[in-house]
Amino acid sequence: MIYILILLGFLLLIYGGNVLVDGAVAVAKRMKVSPLLIGLTLVGFGTSTPELMTSLFAASMDAEGIAVGNVVGSNIANILLVLGVAAAMCAIPVNKTSFKRDSKFLMLATGVLVLALLWGRIGFILGALMCATLGYYVYYSYKTEKKSTPAVEEKEVTHPHQKKNDYRDLALSIAKTIIGIILTLAGARILVTNSVVLAERLGVSETIIGLTIVALGTSLPELATSIIASLKKHGDLAWGNVIGSNIYNALFILGVTALFVPVKVPKNVTPDVAIMVGVTALVLYFGHKGKITRFAGYLFCALYILYVGYLAISA
Repeated sequence: MIYILILLGFLLLIYGGNVLVDGAVAVAKRMKVSPLLIGLTLVGFGTSTPELMTSLFAASMDAEGIAVGNVVGSNIANILLVLGVAAAMCAIPVNKTSFKRDSKFLMLATGVLVLALLWGRIGFILGALMCATLGYYVYYSYKTEKKSTPAVEEKEVTHPHQKKNDYRDLALSIAKTIIGIILTLAGARILVTNSVVLAERLGVSETIIGLTIVALGTSLPELATSIIASLKKHGDLAWGNVIGSNIYNALFILGVTALFVPVKVPKNVTPDVAIMVGVTALVLYFGHKGKITRFAGYLFCALYILYVGYLAISA
């Protein structure tokens, strides 16, 4: 039964990812914005739901190390594993105009984590500022994307019911995207839960389970979405999904958590934060070049294997 459930989890991930990508691209077309913006917002935020729930639950149980480590570890995995695998399959182009905007907010979000580490605590006020910063980022991204998208001439709209049809199509596309997110999250949950059970039955240690199955579990939605987006030649959606998720993780997840429970940043997470800063700098370097090449993808994957090895040794 466990093997059947694991297979079901994989199938839900693949099918949900397909539905999510198709829905997100349709939403972008209906709203007359690029798939990049949808990847940065709707897809990026939706696939980061596991990280949000994990950090909220961990903070409520006074497990601040898990709450902070979850965000830091997910951001590292998003860049090295998720973007790495997607780029290894197909090079991902990066729009220079949007890169200038998104790179600033990604550096800001990363800087907040570093400052929080130095401060040692994320309180209510800082949490509210982090959430407000994310809200401004979403608004600013939408405004700049709309400006850069050529306007559609009004003459093209001739049918009297065209606007109603457009609203209906947009609603259906958004619903399809949300369904895709739900299916992807459900697939990840089923896959991770039953993989842990199987690993325990096979006698695999809890440490190895935590470093592999559980650690990768919250990144599976981003991984499935980005791989499918890359295979369907929607590299901008894959890029937006990862960058959006990382900005969302740093600003919103820890921000919302701090609104409910002050988050203490443990000192033992310092090496991982340093690695996250280095990894972020690396992806910004390749993004500045205008493309995440297949070589960069292989490099990211190799670095992630080394990172997991480092965790296993230091555990």
